[in-house]
Amino acid sequence: MSDDSKAMSEWVTAVRRELGLEDAVDADALVDRILDLTADVAHGVSRPAAPVTAYLLGLAAGRAADLTVTTNDFAGVVSRLAEGWDADSERGVAADEQAERG
Repeated sequence: MSDDSKAMSEWVTAVRRELGLEDAVDADALVDRILDLTADVAHGVSRPAAPVTAYLLGLAAGRAADLTVTTNDFAGVVSRLAEGWDADSERGVAADEQAERG
């Protein structure tokens, strides 16, 4: 394990403990997904948009019954949005209205 991976693992474990999320989320399953998402946003939209997007994803996931499934689903939706951001002519359409995006 690299120093960065070890530091990330220790940090995520500590934050989960401090926020009372030890049993709520599987950090190992979500860390890579969140890192992929933030990379997509940073490269497709803007670097400052990446942490804000991760926060918004957390808010949306927190409102759902199954955090892991919802996080993965929403991360996929947001990653696709970020990847097509420059070509996207209908920005800001809600995830539950994706059919309207064409």
